Amino acid sequence: MAEIKVEMSHDQHLLVPEEEEAASARSLAGNRRRLASLDIFRGLTVALMILVDDAGGDWPVIAHAPWNGCNLADFVMPFFLFIVGVSIALAFKRISNKVEACKKVGFRTCKLLFWGLLLQGGFSHAPDELSYGVDVTMMRFCGILQRIALSYLVVALVEIFTKDSHEESISTGRFSIFKSYYWHWIMGACVLVIYLAILYGTYVPDWEFVVYDKDSILYGKIQSVSCGVRGKLNPPCNAVGYVDRQVLGINHMYHHPAWRRSKACTDVSPYEGSLRQDAPSWCHAPFEPEGVLSSISAILSTIIGVHFGHIILHLKGHSARLKHWISTGLALLTLGLTLHFTHLMPLNKQLYSFSYICVTSGAAAIVFSFVYSLVDILEWKHMFLPLKWIGMNAMLVYVMGAEGILAAFFNGWYYRHPRNTLINWIREHVFIRVWHSRRVGVLMYVIFAEILFWGLVSGVFHRFKIYWKL
Repeated sequence: MAEIKVEMSHDQHLLVPEEEEAASARSLAGNRRRLASLDIFRGLTVALMILVDDAGGDWPVIAHAPWNGCNLADFVMPFFLFIVGVSIALAFKRISNKVEACKKVGFRTCKLLFWGLLLQGGFSHAPDELSYGVDVTMMRFCGILQRIALSYLVVALVEIFTKDSHEESISTGRFSIFKSYYWHWIMGACVLVIYLAILYGTYVPDWEFVVYDKDSILYGKIQSVSCGVRGKLNPPCNAVGYVDRQVLGINHMYHHPAWRRSKACTDVSPYEGSLRQDAPSWCHAPFEPEGVLSSISAILSTIIGVHFGHIILHLKGHSARLKHWISTGLALLTLGLTLHFTHLMPLNKQLYSFSYICVTSGAAAIVFSFVYSLVDILEWKHMFLPLKWIGMNAMLVYVMGAEGILAAFFNGWYYRHPRNTLINWIREHVFIRVWHSRRVGVLMYVIFAEILFWGLVSGVFHRFKIYWKL
């Protein structure tokens, strides 16, 4: 989920400006080393995405939470946005021409939007269906790359146009770095105020929709949902869904939301299964997890990431960086968990709530600090080489692996029946039957036949300096 790019001498990435390579090399005490921990953190996030997407059906504890809560899958999107923020700070450390920098940002944003619509708009049915094409009246407008594009565009422009408002070196005060980049925090405050004002202040009226699920007994029928409320954060009557229905149109939203696995919708919760006959009407409705209002809120995750990138630029000592990162991460975790457990604002990925931003950004800070300690301080790089290779060619792994394009190619060659494919045979005979458990077999298959496989493939591409630039 994201973007990538890199020069021949530095490689590439997902969700990162192509200038980041050279800038990150200069930022480390003036030498020519890359920030290896950022590559590895990016690779780890791509690996997590593959794990939760392909094993989450059998292991719902790692899949997206049906509504409130935060499972492993719910950390992937904020981690990517955090990485984008760090990369923006490194990429735009020095700007010789703001107009040219803005052109590059705009062009890269357009490419992200194009790939997002192509991969998640409904045109690609990979890897399970051997067909392509989408009814444009039902095309999904939002997605992972579209959310990344918006955050990248907004934060990168703020970074470019405020570059003259602070000095290259800042004072040693505890909060001096916050003061130096005050425009970023003003932007963050504006984003938060707009989000909260709309979330709690918008009146959500009753609404209706047509069921397009051909497996449902309600297929083709009109269903109504009673709301008439303001400030609710439940599945049917929240302002996030209302804004998306008004702006995007309900037919252009995601038709398989995570809430279908909630207890209100299915008897096999938290697994995905048939909807209950007495399930509320909203269980059949679309909902966009990467929608308009929640994507505006997601900009905060990137702003926090930019702050961590600024720390790399201005604090040269490892201990000073880690002290700032870890203290900030713990503060964010504490704030987010407090908001959640005091019921002031629940952790909710679908709404991209402020408590969710705090918890996931705090977790990203702690994980990044841990990886930085192991890789860039202790230099334990070799044990993380597969993740590093994935992180340096992340767009390739995202498109071909996470979106299932390569798997769809192999599934196109089957024996007598479309289910008799090489991939299905390997999953069933080499993993599931060996472990005598579908759940364990699927987990082992994803780890070794997908994540490790793409780590090795990325390593071969790295060996020959082949990178997918976005």
